[in-house]
Amino acid sequence: MSEFNEFDQQGSVPERNTGSIISHAFEMYKGIFLYAIVVMIICVLADVIVQSVTGYNSWGGFRDFRSFDDFEGGDFYNYEYWNGPGASFYYLLSFILNVFLSPLYIGLIYIANKYNTKIAIDFSDLFIGYRQNLSNILIYSLIVNIILGISIALCGLPFFFVFPLFLLGYPVLLFENATAMDAINKTYNIAKENYGTFLGTSLLGLLISAAGFVLCCIGIIVTAPFILAVMYSAYCAYFGKPRQILLNK
Repeated sequence: MSEFNEFDQQGSVPERNTGSIISHAFEMYKGIFLYAIVVMIICVLADVIVQSVTGYNSWGGFRDFRSFDDFEGGDFYNYEYWNGPGASFYYLLSFILNVFLSPLYIGLIYIANKYNTKIAIDFSDLFIGYRQNLSNILIYSLIVNIILGISIALCGLPFFFVFPLFLLGYPVLLFENATAMDAINKTYNIAKENYGTFLGTSLLGLLISAAGFVLCCIGIIVTAPFILAVMYSAYCAYFGKPRQILLNK
């Protein structure tokens, strides 16, 4: 269980535009990127375990491409890497794994808020999602991942237009201790009313998060969690700086 500190802590809040939100997210991410790397390492290790169980190497197919000429020739787009042996089982377990790892994403957002309010951070803060509102976090993650998965299956492009509608879901679950459906309704309604800003913020945030692929893919460990900082900054822009959560020890 937890309590909310009503005291108005110090901390910055961005304006309600894409540039200000992304700039604020950069400032937050500079202070929490080591924790972000820990989250990514946990995710990678969990994925390795899933691959060993299913016998499917999700990255193995890319070894077939020796140069960018393969991509230009269209071979990459014709290569159905999702049809390999064990692929279906792997993607099913990966989906389930992502749902159960979602409390870690909540933890990183919590750490971002502590950094913003200049409060000392504990490593255990990363796991606050497993101690508070866990059932709603898992339900929300399950529903949203299904929706996003369907949008990806529809040629991928719809994903970029659907994702902004859920940009605030995780912060709402954390800072307002909301139910899964309340979080979905709240993030959807706010995003719908400010869709242009949310779309631009989401696209830029996702682009920066994916930038690590440029560094032989390994850089994704550093950049991928940036979108979580964007979620926190967007929440601050539209709802103000969150009240600090005080956990009962």
